[in-house]
Amino acid sequence: QVQLVESGGGLVQAGGSLRLSCAASGRTFSGYRMAWFRQAPGKEREFVAAISGSGANTYYKDSLKGRFIISRDNAKNTVYLQMNSLKPEDTAVYYCATRDPGVVDYDYWGQGTQVTVSS
Repeated sequence: QVQLVESGGGLVQAGGSLRLSCAASGRTFSGYRMAWFRQAPGKEREFVAAISGSGANTYYKDSLKGRFIISRDNAKNTVYLQMNSLKPEDTAVYYCATRDPGVVDYDYWGQGTQVTVSS
């Protein structure tokens, strides 16, 4: 049973930074793509960033490139999302997700962590 637990959310002023963490358990962590999504109030969930199993390849929502950085530590079974120069529009619940090999959709999700950016 795959379990994902996010942490690191909170309240931050515009221009500030936060680092989210997602601890994974239940299977071998390395080799599986990991991703971050977010959902703002009244909006659909959207893709934020993803990272390959080895960490060699990263992918971002175009508008977030340069501000957000995804990384992983396979020894700690943890994926991170460093968020810089935060804006009020970044306010959302941030979710960690992973998927089985060969599957397009993300199968496993964490419970989410709230990020609130004040202006």
